[in-house]
Amino acid sequence: MEKQVETTENVADLKNRIAELEALVKYYEEQFRLAKHKQFGSSSEKGEIPEQLGLFDEAENTAAPKQPEPELEEITYARRKRVGKREDDLYGLPVEVVEHKLPEDKQNCAECGGSLHEMGHDTRREMEIIPAQIKVVEHKRAVYSCRHCEKHSDHVPIIKAPMPEPVIKGSLASPSAVAHIIHQKYVMAAPLYRQEQDWQRQGIALSRQTMANWVIRSTEDWLEPLYGRMRKLLLARDVLHADETVLQVLKEPGKKANTNSYMWLYRTSGDAEHPIVLYEYQPTRSSAHPKRFLEKFGGYLHTDGYDGYHKLPVTVVGCWVHMRRKFTDALKMIPAEQRADSNIQKAIDRIAEIFHLETVWKDLPPEERYDLRLTKSKPLAEAFFSWLESLNAVPKIPLGKAAFYAKSQHRWLMNVYLDGRTELSNNRAENSIRPFVVGRKNWLFCNTQKGARASSVVYSIIETAKENGLKPFEYLKFLFETVPGATTGELDGLLPWGGAVPDRCRIPQRD
Repeated sequence: MEKQVETTENVADLKNRIAELEALVKYYEEQFRLAKHKQFGSSSEKGEIPEQLGLFDEAENTAAPKQPEPELEEITYARRKRVGKREDDLYGLPVEVVEHKLPEDKQNCAECGGSLHEMGHDTRREMEIIPAQIKVVEHKRAVYSCRHCEKHSDHVPIIKAPMPEPVIKGSLASPSAVAHIIHQKYVMAAPLYRQEQDWQRQGIALSRQTMANWVIRSTEDWLEPLYGRMRKLLLARDVLHADETVLQVLKEPGKKANTNSYMWLYRTSGDAEHPIVLYEYQPTRSSAHPKRFLEKFGGYLHTDGYDGYHKLPVTVVGCWVHMRRKFTDALKMIPAEQRADSNIQKAIDRIAEIFHLETVWKDLPPEERYDLRLTKSKPLAEAFFSWLESLNAVPKIPLGKAAFYAKSQHRWLMNVYLDGRTELSNNRAENSIRPFVVGRKNWLFCNTQKGARASSVVYSIIETAKENGLKPFEYLKFLFETVPGATTGELDGLLPWGGAVPDRCRIPQRD
């Protein structure tokens, strides 16, 4: 009898063990499918919008309220002249014309000997590249004195001609040199050691230590005042976006070299006339850092699902794209033949309906978008979360994990319906932090805290300039030429949208 009971218990243990192993195998299969998709599949999360979504709002989709009615009499004359792709690609570049003519003694007809005349031209266009040229510029300032006072007075006035202020006193650094080094590192992601090698190939001994000193010193002296001014303007907005990413700083007090620090990002939303993108270096991911940075801000803050943002005294707006990503990842974990009819796909389709409406309303005024959201989009969102609750999905399966995340973010995701200026996603912040991530893959780390702070300021100036249609190198060069001699009251005119910024800094706009 005892042996029979023992055998029964052993069988039960084996069945439990088999169930555990089957669950483990299923988990590994899911992770394998997800990893394989990330390695070889498309990274886009855009899904197909069901055809039924467009059946009842075709007029709304195709209408363009701001477009004037066509006037048939003007079609022939008002149409833009068609140009080739090559001409369009070269728009805004200066053109140098090189003429090729026959010598005068060759301008005779081979048949009759008469004089030839120009009947037209064959034209070939080329794009010529002029490599960077390095030269030494000596600034000689004339010093004047009065001959009469030299002879008849005990005091001789000395007058010096005006001369631009240097970027760094007692240094070889010029506005163009510092702008070039910064542009190479922070726009082209070329680390200083690669730049050092390139300088050497051109016969110039410019060490990475010297370049690092130039970047830090010029940033602290001339770029930080602009950064401070942009921060005040940023905090005056009602809607912002925030994100953060890891950064490694080798020399931080009380921390090992391989521990993570963080680069925080704050930027304006789509309602801002002049976009502002600001980075801030901090040694930790504590919520105290955004709380301090946003101390004077009390509006809507778009974020991902990180709990640190939820502790801030602001209205946090959750990111529907982050939530949707949990379902798209879950869909990749299940076998392909099970996907079409799965609840995961149904969840993605429900979310797609909400994004589809936002696409239709993207050009509407915020007030009108707010009203439409309350009547059409919010009921869909509420129905989606009610449907999730009804599934009672097991937390350990892919659907359950995605559903759990969505329900945990429910409160903040629904805040998008509080204002027509808010957005469904935090993509603006993710897109703005991407240049830093690309640069980090190349230069890997910052050596010191001063270097990390300088990097945050430089990235802020560059990304804000790019968002406002400026050429980063030309704008940096302009700043290093102008800010050293500018007063505090002139700083606003030097911001990327300021009136003092010359046209050479702006990217030519096509008509």
